[in-house]
Amino acid sequence: MVRIINYKQRDKEDGTSFFVLELQGGIEMVKSQETGNFYATAKRAFIPSTFDEDTCSALIGAEMEGRIFKEECEPFTYLIQDTGEEITLNHRWVYTTDEVVQPKKQAIKYEQNVIANSEVFSSNGILEPVE
Repeated sequence: MVRIINYKQRDKEDGTSFFVLELQGGIEMVKSQETGNFYATAKRAFIPSTFDEDTCSALIGAEMEGRIFKEECEPFTYLIQDTGEEITLNHRWVYTTDEVVQPKKQAIKYEQNVIANSEVFSSNGILEPVE
């Protein structure tokens, strides 16, 4: 499950704008590589929407089926706003529904037209070796 925690307005190249929903997955415990201590975190992802601002605002807190996973991508630079540090990343966080992650199994139909050769069966009920 993921939860809608916020929304943001984004601008297209043609000057028009749209809203993206900010999704957050469940809490996860991660062990620090530097200190060895655990800390709590949650994965976040953004998905575009066709909603207006009022609808996006009303959706905050709503939960949806699915999960957020790490997807490899072309390297890009990212600015950490708290520290001002610029880093290079080669992954992004992506939302997907459980149906995409685990596709439903489809029933496979087998048609068998088997015709038994009655000569191989005993007609007197006694098992006899075949020569």
